[in-house]
Amino acid sequence: MRIALDAMGGDLGTVMAVQGALAAVRKNNDLHVILVGPRVHLEQQLVDSSSGSPEVINRITIHHASDVITMDESPVEAIRRKKEATIMVGFELVKNGEADAVVSAGNSGATMAAAIKKLGRLPGISRPGIASFFPTLKQPVMLMDIGANVDCRAQHLYQFAVMASSCSRLLLNCESPRVGLLSIGEESCKGNVLVKETHDLLKKSSLNFIGNVEGRDIYKGNVDVVVCDGFVGNTVLKVSEGLAEAAMHLLKREIMKTWRARIGYLFIREAFAGFKKQVDYAEYGGAPLLGIDGTGIICHGASNALAIANAIEVAASMVRNQVNPAIVRALNTSVV
Repeated sequence: MRIALDAMGGDLGTVMAVQGALAAVRKNNDLHVILVGPRVHLEQQLVDSSSGSPEVINRITIHHASDVITMDESPVEAIRRKKEATIMVGFELVKNGEADAVVSAGNSGATMAAAIKKLGRLPGISRPGIASFFPTLKQPVMLMDIGANVDCRAQHLYQFAVMASSCSRLLLNCESPRVGLLSIGEESCKGNVLVKETHDLLKKSSLNFIGNVEGRDIYKGNVDVVVCDGFVGNTVLKVSEGLAEAAMHLLKREIMKTWRARIGYLFIREAFAGFKKQVDYAEYGGAPLLGIDGTGIICHGASNALAIANAIEVAASMVRNQVNPAIVRALNTSVV
């Protein structure tokens, strides 16, 4: 399994990409990671980080790319001007059959635009989107779209539901994923025009549609797939990240107020560590690009080595489980 890793995309520099690649190949014997970036720089970092392990180094290669698309650049304009940017080269490797998937912690809009330009869309997909895993009180839930499409029609949300349902079934082992439509109330009459039209489409489909769900339902674990447009989805994502971070800081602040609380913390710190792990985005790797004719994973810009390694594993799992063929079959068989 060959995964192309955009080594220049993240906020934390190439060192996290190199360390993440090393962690992934150490854990998975069938993985080969292609680091896409400046060859001389990456070669030195690979030697410094690998501890001289030949069996690991032999499963990491470098494909030179001299340019990078920064976070503040316009995605469409950037992919036109920077044809040798790392993310463009990565998807070119997939297009040419030299890699099976791409992982990037760079500009998410540019990653999506590069994927569409180089690989195109799956048959029957109008707009590819970005899905994300969320922790819940039970099993993880998949939310789609989280930012690729801020203006959508009902047909687009229906396609998101089909894609996310197929992905959830294969990656999260949900036999018949329960699909919910994010709205301001559970009643079918609640929501804006887009939500009401999408509700009608999903109700007629052969998906396991359980109706509208509210924001608080996402974390209860009673739904496997939550569908919304990219504007709403990105807001949910950012609020969730901020809430998790704020909760940890508030708890630490309260603990430090009294000596009793500080002593008590010594007895429950393992529970705090477990909680932090459950809400840490690094544990979930990255967000799959669904609807492109290939496999791509978008990571958080501040991804550390653990997040990069997990994203590589998610990409490999998507290829192994043939998520894209499953999406095409589901689109052809789902009744609307």
